[in-house]
Amino acid sequence: MNKKERFVITINRELGSGGRTVGRLLAEKLGVPFFDKAVIKALQEKYHLTTEEIERLKGRKHSWWAEVGNILKISSGINMEYYMPQKGDAPDLLTTDEMFKTETLILQDLAVEQSCVVAGRSGFHVFRLHPNHLSILIQASMEHRVERVAHKQGITPEEARKIIDQVDKMRENYVKKYTGTSRYDTRNYQLVISADDKTEEEMADLIMQYIGGF
Repeated sequence: MNKKERFVITINRELGSGGRTVGRLLAEKLGVPFFDKAVIKALQEKYHLTTEEIERLKGRKHSWWAEVGNILKISSGINMEYYMPQKGDAPDLLTTDEMFKTETLILQDLAVEQSCVVAGRSGFHVFRLHPNHLSILIQASMEHRVERVAHKQGITPEEARKIIDQVDKMRENYVKKYTGTSRYDTRNYQLVISADDKTEEEMADLIMQYIGGF
């Protein structure tokens, strides 16, 4: 990855690995925006977006950056990492082809305007043809993941394991459906990091070293 040119770093992560925090810290170190589900959802809701609406806005030379600054401030306080699927809930469980296409177009348009770090949203696939893209996977042992989720949510290890199992299944089904591959296939990534025995700050520094940030 060439930092002197416009770049995209995508981070896929296992629940409880700290990957979302790593992405945010990395973006801060690089001085670029950090995009995740909260930002994309906020843009979708503000503009009532469909693929047709995006094309209309592009035809008017619309720039997302008029709104991204405010949305980033709002979404930074939203924790969407530990979502526990409930009966009747829609997020990710009922993602449609249209929603996936809309997310993809938004992310690709944002990346045209500025370098960025993207967490989740099948970024490894969305930007697979980008000429200056670094794809990262952050994993952790189940013991590490259970301990972190239980601590963050103030729940028992048993409850944490149940959440992890459900989210793992949900995310894998999502990725397979829309990319035709597994999010665990390391061939989709240039860098794979184990979160065991590492802090989020240490992982962000490790990535900075990998791309020549220090």
